[in-house]
Amino acid sequence: MKNLMQSLSMKDNTILKKLGPGLITGAADDDPSGIATYSQAGALFGFNMLWTLLFTYPLMVGIQIVSARIGCVSGGGLGTNIRIHYSKWLLYSIVILLLFANTINIAADISAMGSAFSLLNGGPAHIYAIVIGMLSLLLQVFLPYSTYVRFLKWLTLVLLTYVATVFVIKVPWLEVLHSTFLPQISWKAEYITTMVAIFGTTISPYLFFWQASQEVEDQELNPNAHALKNAPEQVKENFHRIKIDTYVGMGFSNLVAFFIILTAAATLHMHGVTNIQTSADAANALRPIAGDFAFFLFSCGIIGTGLLAIPVLAGSSAYAMAEALDWKNKSLELKPQMAKRFYSVIIISTVLGVAIGFTKIDPIKALYLSAVVNGVISVPIMAVMMLMAKNPKIMGRLVIGKKLHFIGWLAVIAMAAAVIAMFIV
Repeated sequence: MKNLMQSLSMKDNTILKKLGPGLITGAADDDPSGIATYSQAGALFGFNMLWTLLFTYPLMVGIQIVSARIGCVSGGGLGTNIRIHYSKWLLYSIVILLLFANTINIAADISAMGSAFSLLNGGPAHIYAIVIGMLSLLLQVFLPYSTYVRFLKWLTLVLLTYVATVFVIKVPWLEVLHSTFLPQISWKAEYITTMVAIFGTTISPYLFFWQASQEVEDQELNPNAHALKNAPEQVKENFHRIKIDTYVGMGFSNLVAFFIILTAAATLHMHGVTNIQTSADAANALRPIAGDFAFFLFSCGIIGTGLLAIPVLAGSSAYAMAEALDWKNKSLELKPQMAKRFYSVIIISTVLGVAIGFTKIDPIKALYLSAVVNGVISVPIMAVMMLMAKNPKIMGRLVIGKKLHFIGWLAVIAMAAAVIAMFIV
């Protein structure tokens, strides 16, 4: 019995070790801004938006595996590879737009977390937003990556609050199954716009940059790890790890998003509440319908996911800028004084995010603009990623195979169609 328990413990530990960049990337996708989008989808269209999470899952998995492979095979992040192999104007255009979209996203997330704290405890949301922003910043700057990544990995568990919420409300499961697999798809402008918003929320450029850079970061922390194109003996193990990590991470992300839409549909939509603008609005509207416990779980989830998403947003901005400008010191493992420019990007992004909450800028319009920018720039970024993944100069003999090539380009086409639909509608 003792040997059996030790064997199971070793097996669990091995599985946990395989989860890292993909898990954190997927969980960060369900940030407060994403929660607002999913809640709005459920409130407006009930269960008829659940199908989108099934559709986007294989696309997310495919494009994130491509991103991860580029990082671990080449030993460089996306910004580094674009700088070396493609034109400067393409690189700088992508990075500038990414920084803009990420900063607006950070602002929306911090504001949503402040509002959630205010709902739970009372008091001014702006003060809570400042405290949250500064706490997140201090953790990023003063905790080394090897420590902070463990904190982020455990923080992903907070997303289970959205799974738990479903079990404290009444759900017509037969209707859910029918609408998920046989949805009533509308071609009205509002439905198409919401569908595009979900696509843009689940497939976002900052996630590509983050996962590729985290693969590089993990390699640099391990003295026995090397860029896979120079270490063929490590390929099988690492490709298997990336596959498990990404499948689990993206699956976790879409499962949580599914339950958020489900919660909003089963409560808000069924009671005629359709005007949801922010994640805090969703939590507040949920209270009189589903009760205090559901409200509490939903609000806690907003705060927890924000703490997870802000470092990913700010970190992806820092990696993109550092790789674009070829800064030598660009690691969350380094102390601030050893990577001043890298950490300055994180500091400026987070402080600006807090400051935007005190301006007259409409956070909903700003978030919509951010979603538009994310949707637009994701298309050329994904297209360039697919070209890089087939380029022997970058990948050596480890260019992607036919299956991943097909899924990746399908994701590019789907997002391009969504962007075109966004402008047409």
